[in-house]
Amino acid sequence: MGRIMQLQESSSRLHSRTITKLRILSALLVVVGLLFVVFSDGFMIFTTNSLNKNRDRDIITSSSKVLIIKSAIIKQSSFRLYSVQDDNQNDDENTKTTKTVINPFVPPFNSTESERIAWFQKKLPELHIFKSDKASKKFHSRVLQFFDPSCEVRVFMTWISPATSFGNRELLCVESLFKAHPKGCLIILSRTLDSVTGYRILKPLIDRRFKVQPVTPELSFLLNDTPAEAWLNDIKNGNRDPGEIPLAQNLSNLMRLAVLYKYGGVYLDTDFVVLKPLNGLRNSIGAQSIDVGSKNWSRLNNAVLIFDMNHPLLLKFLEEFASTFDGNKWGYNGPYLVSRVVRRVQTSPEQLNFTILSPMAFYPVDWTKIGGLFQKPKNEAQSKWVKAKLRQLSGEAYGVHLWNKQSNKLLIEEGSIIGKLISDHCIFCINVYTYRKKLLLS
Repeated sequence: MGRIMQLQESSSRLHSRTITKLRILSALLVVVGLLFVVFSDGFMIFTTNSLNKNRDRDIITSSSKVLIIKSAIIKQSSFRLYSVQDDNQNDDENTKTTKTVINPFVPPFNSTESERIAWFQKKLPELHIFKSDKASKKFHSRVLQFFDPSCEVRVFMTWISPATSFGNRELLCVESLFKAHPKGCLIILSRTLDSVTGYRILKPLIDRRFKVQPVTPELSFLLNDTPAEAWLNDIKNGNRDPGEIPLAQNLSNLMRLAVLYKYGGVYLDTDFVVLKPLNGLRNSIGAQSIDVGSKNWSRLNNAVLIFDMNHPLLLKFLEEFASTFDGNKWGYNGPYLVSRVVRRVQTSPEQLNFTILSPMAFYPVDWTKIGGLFQKPKNEAQSKWVKAKLRQLSGEAYGVHLWNKQSNKLLIEEGSIIGKLISDHCIFCINVYTYRKKLLLS
């Protein structure tokens, strides 16, 4: 009997050890499987969701990770890149899935003028930027209330894209503004950022008591009693060709002129890194390029504008926009517009009291060469050039335009000029070198 009991105990211990080993093996297989998912399809989705949906750096729960992993198994997410995107949604819903947004501002390819006008009339009800509602009707009062005497500089930006497209690089540029102007005040003309999602994106700055406020614009008010008021009515009533270029680009060109004319202050593109204070400048526009022979400017740009309220040059810009609008030529209603007008007024006897700054002020690097500033030096000669360029920019430039249309897919390499400039002029400095990747849909 004793022998039998010993055998039974031995068998029981062996069985217990076997079960324990099987459990350990099963657990290891689960971990390996999860790691495989996370670091393959799951990695892209986790990274994108964390950047798009968690700008306030909240801790993601375990259940959220499981949902993300499951979505990676079921379907790989896809993304579409727009240089300027539409505002056809308010982005208030904090959804877990990534949505592909079709840009309603882009007309059908190879369409005629009459076809584009008919298409735009059909699309007009979807374009919230043209709507007048409770939010937009408060625009003027919100601007006046926000810009109080404590503002050392009043700055405007525009954002017509979805709120979720306001990425890490745009946020770093906003940080650079407040690094140079801790008591500055920034209004972003944007219906999409004037939302729960927009608040979440800007929350880190708001929590640190920086004054930034998205405000839904009222186009009819902005353009009221200006030469562009008739243009707005024509485009809405189908009497004007919107053109082949996405209308959002031209609306941004128009809104910056109108808001400065109404209120005065500084306008900045969202891809402009501020290097030193701008509040010493007044009634200024920057040259983008100069003629090598004559040393005179050959083109101006409208990515940075600094003007007093009701400045006569702004009025001439608005007149030019309304009378010569062409939606089929890129830049015609933006950089080329301000260049045309300034060239005319410089040869007229009328004195408009404004300053043209050299390219080094705002555009120290041409758009054709901006890619080189994102790359780290590969040898000693390049390292010396980077150091010399950094000294020059830090001493002479008010900021650097990143030319996002050309650089938005470039990663900022550690040790690069752009990486160093942003690192020295950011506040939170999160993900300077891990800019969110966006994939183009074919």
